Amino acid sequence: MKVRFWGVRGSIPSPGPNTVRYGGNTTCIEIRTDNNELIILDAGTGIFPLSQTLLAELPVSANVLITHSHWDHIQGLPFFIPNFIPGNTLRLHGGFDPVSGKGIEQVMSVQLQYSYFPVREAEMKARIEYVTLTPEQTIQVGSATVTPYLLNHPVIDFGYRIECNGKSVFFTGDHEPPYNIYEPRDEGYDEYQVFVDDKIKAIQDAVRGVDVFIADSSYTDTEYPLKKGWGHGTFSSSIALARAADAKVLFCTHHEPTRSDDALEDAFHAALESNASLANGMDIRLAREGDVYEF
Repeated sequence: MKVRFWGVRGSIPSPGPNTVRYGGNTTCIEIRTDNNELIILDAGTGIFPLSQTLLAELPVSANVLITHSHWDHIQGLPFFIPNFIPGNTLRLHGGFDPVSGKGIEQVMSVQLQYSYFPVREAEMKARIEYVTLTPEQTIQVGSATVTPYLLNHPVIDFGYRIECNGKSVFFTGDHEPPYNIYEPRDEGYDEYQVFVDDKIKAIQDAVRGVDVFIADSSYTDTEYPLKKGWGHGTFSSSIALARAADAKVLFCTHHEPTRSDDALEDAFHAALESNASLANGMDIRLAREGDVYEF
């Protein structure tokens, strides 16, 4: 399998001289199976440069797995060039939104309202299909199996485990480790802690033994207390989960948009030092736009 990063920033695109090394596009990851089948994890602004490369291999059949519907994970979809060309297929996968009562089709319909984008969905030339997923129900995408797992974020958020020919990748999307919302002396603390412990174990089991673990590592330990409840992890939480799940390679991603490349590297190295006992012997990397990992 092959993994290529097209967007590794979180929240908002952050182009400029201070983000050149790691890139300023928002979340988009290309997965290629051993049979060269195309799976795309999220459709942030990084999907636009990805789509430009796909013009060399028309017709395109793209399976896009949306972790959740926040802007930085879907905002590139209207600019996915194969959508404008007959003969291509975009198959969009994602979760059901209990707030709107709609499936993954709303990700396109909302963005392609004529007030916001000059091309309506009906005018797209490619075939667009929608697949609304159910947590922990595996689907087949070509030669790969894909299993969505419900993770922890303010909206429905799927982490995806992709397996093919004995190889595996897990991507968290946006994820904050579950925590107890009660204080220890509160009446509901013990009961809720059972739920938290079960959820943490279920997530560890979902990630268990993957070859490549790509995790939301937005914050440092110092920053996290002011961001608690925002739905994002830290470098430390990603390292801890990778160790608990015996992941072989960890890519830290969803980089804070205000963090320069230099500051990002400083934060990363500080996290490795403060988690030295857990990180020892692990292959831990900063996700970088343009990087390819083949295994």
